[in-house]
Amino acid sequence: MRYWGNYMEALAWIKYVLYGSHTSAILSTTPLSFSPPKLACLIGWVYISLYAVQRVHFSALVPKNRKPILTFAAFFVGPILLVVLGITDIAKKAAENKDSFLETISKRLQSVAAGMRSSGFADPKTDWVIKLLDTSGTELKDIYGRGKARRKDRQVLDLTKEIILQALEERASDILIDPKSEATYTLRFRVDGVLRIVDQFKVDTSKAIINSIKAVSSMDIAEKRRPQDGSFVAQTTDATTSFRVASAGVLNGEKLSIRVLNQNAGMFKLTNIGLSDKQQTIIKNAISKPHGMVLMCGPTGSGKTTTLYAMLNDIDLYTRNVITVEDPIEYVLANASQIEVNPKADITFASSLRSILRQDPDVICVGEIRDSETAEIALQASQTGHLVLATIHSSSNASALIRLLDLGVTPLLLSSGLNIIIAQRLLRRLCDNCKVPAKLSAGQIHDFSKRKINYKNICQAVGCDNCNKTGYYGRTAIFDPLILDNELKASIANSTLSVEQLRKDGDKRGRSNLQKQGLKKVVSGITSIEELKRVVG
Repeated sequence: MRYWGNYMEALAWIKYVLYGSHTSAILSTTPLSFSPPKLACLIGWVYISLYAVQRVHFSALVPKNRKPILTFAAFFVGPILLVVLGITDIAKKAAENKDSFLETISKRLQSVAAGMRSSGFADPKTDWVIKLLDTSGTELKDIYGRGKARRKDRQVLDLTKEIILQALEERASDILIDPKSEATYTLRFRVDGVLRIVDQFKVDTSKAIINSIKAVSSMDIAEKRRPQDGSFVAQTTDATTSFRVASAGVLNGEKLSIRVLNQNAGMFKLTNIGLSDKQQTIIKNAISKPHGMVLMCGPTGSGKTTTLYAMLNDIDLYTRNVITVEDPIEYVLANASQIEVNPKADITFASSLRSILRQDPDVICVGEIRDSETAEIALQASQTGHLVLATIHSSSNASALIRLLDLGVTPLLLSSGLNIIIAQRLLRRLCDNCKVPAKLSAGQIHDFSKRKINYKNICQAVGCDNCNKTGYYGRTAIFDPLILDNELKASIANSTLSVEQLRKDGDKRGRSNLQKQGLKKVVSGITSIEELKRVVG
């Protein structure tokens, strides 16, 4: 009744405002105790009540037979009912996701903030969207004075966050900030293996961005000539991503390279990385053996580490003791022991391998063979009852053999320890949203027809907003596995294999096999002829 009296007083006050002094006689008999703030609260209560009515009507928590009664009740106790429904909904979500009540509220607020950002109602640089942290968990703004940075510093921090966030949204694998001249710096992203210019900045702005990234990467800001390495972490509303940073003094300034570590590497399996059925069978047979080495080879950025993770995901980590040595650890594998290389602490591939052999491993994964000591220990381990998975930088299977021999590995050790070498390349996939049938020349059609290849499904890139006008979205891998059979092992052990002939014929054969695998992707409409030529030649 108290609210009803206030409501009538409010109506009287509105009448006085609208119709003037002829209502003053009526109002003079009743003192006006309802002030404008009270009126505002009443209007707010009415609007919240109407919103509560809408929530009751569409809520899945309210039974259909109770909705009319609760809808009527929402007019009187709208805000209270809204709070009850919100708490019930949050509690239900928390039970489904097995999170705490406070964690669910935090995620809900982050979702609202992200939605406001996408709608343009919130600052796109808000801390709810992305946070940059150093390896100890300290946030970038705290490094710049515990959140009390000056306005100019805050603008630099926001611009740095915006660059990292844009790189994540565009699926960049590398971020390059380098001087174009004495006056400008360029910002470039490597997306699907191809670099493109994103923006250009003035020198002062670029130096400030570089310093902020070096600061969060625990690097020396004052040192601008000598090469430095560091790392940091970015937390977004969706995931946590790790970055590896390298700086170097170059002409006209300082260059910064940021590698975005592949957080999806642990989700890949042998069935979804581009292997044919025959190749899957070959690799599964190789990793099912109790000992021997499986060696991945290819240039930088060809997806070797991702394929190693796919192999590890196909191994039963519960029944086999798996230990990895990586630089850096890109993805955390459950039920596997992972060691990160740290030369400053004298933790190298070679020293880690020596200690691993005393920990009863079944499977050893070596992120990269770089020196003779690592190569020798890894091959020796493959002979003593361990399955060794490793990568090496080389252009082909034959080049990988030559590289190991050049590192000082004896032919006998190489032939007895190595089981299979797999060369790999990555091809960009055509964007499904804009690809069109390819316009082939008469010579190409004649060549395909002569080789009895169906060219009807060959497509070419066009470009749209979905693929950022490139015509490609994502990548797929092609492989060339080389099984070291008894004949090849005997040739290596007896040193009857000519290195020069192996280099010449092996590279040619390997390139031909990769071209053949790539051509299958082309005729299936997965990639284009131009992309195959760019990658394989």
